[in-house]
Amino acid sequence: QVQVVESGGGLVQPGGSLRLSCAASGPSNIIGDMGWFRQAPGKQRELVAMITISGLTNYADSVKGRFTISRYNGAHAIDLQLNSLQPGDTSVYYCLAKHRYVDRDYWGQGTQVTVSS
Repeated sequence: QVQVVESGGGLVQPGGSLRLSCAASGPSNIIGDMGWFRQAPGKQRELVAMITISGLTNYADSVKGRFTISRYNGAHAIDLQLNSLQPGDTSVYYCLAKHRYVDRDYWGQGTQVTVSS
């Protein structure tokens, strides 16, 4: 069983920065791509960024140039650096770990990011 745990959310002023962390524990040989999604009240969950085992990244257009996803070599842990935060970035951020061999996703419990003055 894979467990996914996020940390690092909080309240920040517009233009500020935060760093989110995520660790996936369990059978490490089955963990594949990892990434971040977010969901604001009344909206659907949306992709923020994904990173493959080999380090290839994919970002939503709305965060390109502001957010950076990184993955630790040999580990199933990722970070998301959020810079130049805007009120529109306010959401619950969820970490995703995908099963490497079958169509199965593991989600964290979410961490709240609030951007407000």
